[in-house]
Amino acid sequence: MCNPRGSAGYGQAHGLAIKGAMGGVGADDILAFLDGCLANPDLSLDGERVGVMGGSYGGYVTAWLTSTERFAAAFVERGYLDAESFVGSSDIGWFFPDEYHGPNRASTALRDQTPMAFVDKVTTPTLVIHSEADWRTPIEQGQRWFTALRRNAVPTEMLVFPGEGHELSRSGRPTHRRDRFTHILRWWSEHLSGTPKSVPPD
Repeated sequence: MCNPRGSAGYGQAHGLAIKGAMGGVGADDILAFLDGCLANPDLSLDGERVGVMGGSYGGYVTAWLTSTERFAAAFVERGYLDAESFVGSSDIGWFFPDEYHGPNRASTALRDQTPMAFVDKVTTPTLVIHSEADWRTPIEQGQRWFTALRRNAVPTEMLVFPGEGHELSRSGRPTHRRDRFTHILRWWSEHLSGTPKSVPPD
């Protein structure tokens, strides 16, 4: 966890640095952090078996990162994936995309900063998880991301939790939270397993 720009912990300016540059600056920070970790010989990490996951804004950045071909697999949960369809459908209000992407709707800023604009570049196997009653990032966000990946023959699955909202991972029903973890571990096992490059096979 590297506290990229847009996150808390380093002051207001750090948190607001994503305004007008959604996705890009946060992704740059995460990739720089990853490169630093992979370059550290004491960590003995396998750069060929790295996964990325996140929810809500973290789902946004995760989707953004999957176009880089740096990751063996991804997990996008309750993602904010298309700023254009988000306007008028999210309970957060119509102001959100204007506030973070720029108020000039005639410009290309909104489109240029939305993961859906470059979904055709994604080749990373992705598990999409969304909640049926998520009003913050409506389920159509996840459905459209999943469908686009399927149409492009990218390995993908979608898991939908009935009756849950945006807070599933923190306050959902215990059985749903257990099932969520089960599927996350299954996905990583399927896509990140194998013999590390630093350890020769038997």
